[in-house]
Amino acid sequence: MIDNTNIIKQIASKMLATGKWVATAESCTGGNIAHQITLVPGSSAWFKGGVVSYTNEVKMKVLGVPLELIEQYTEVSLQAAEAMAEGARRATGADFAVSTTGIAGPTGATANDPVGTVYIGVATPDKVVSQRVVFGTDRERNIERFTIAALETLLANV
Repeated sequence: MIDNTNIIKQIASKMLATGKWVATAESCTGGNIAHQITLVPGSSAWFKGGVVSYTNEVKMKVLGVPLELIEQYTEVSLQAAEAMAEGARRATGADFAVSTTGIAGPTGATANDPVGTVYIGVATPDKVVSQRVVFGTDRERNIERFTIAALETLLANV
């Protein structure tokens, strides 16, 4: 497992210095981002919680991702990642939220998104940013890479 402690401590420092809170909305990482955050002592002072939205039903009902968005762009898209991050921020009352949706593998690839594709969204009080990253084909390694990429994206936007 990749050690995310340094990145998480940097996020924690920024949150604690400003009195802000973070939340997560995870699909392809299955709660790993939240798990990594809660491994760091004191995270309860800046981490509100997270949603593992592995199905479209949860993305829609809990995070408020519109069905029309999923139908137009699919649940694995920049638009879905952005909506998931905004939904987690809204649902938890956090100031910032990070989301992941993608294809960890070994199956699920599409013409546009090979195995190893992750879309990351970060919602802040002022904006929503997203990015697409493509890694390899190993599922466990992809989940680790997706997690670190998401944490790095969050850190860059807090």
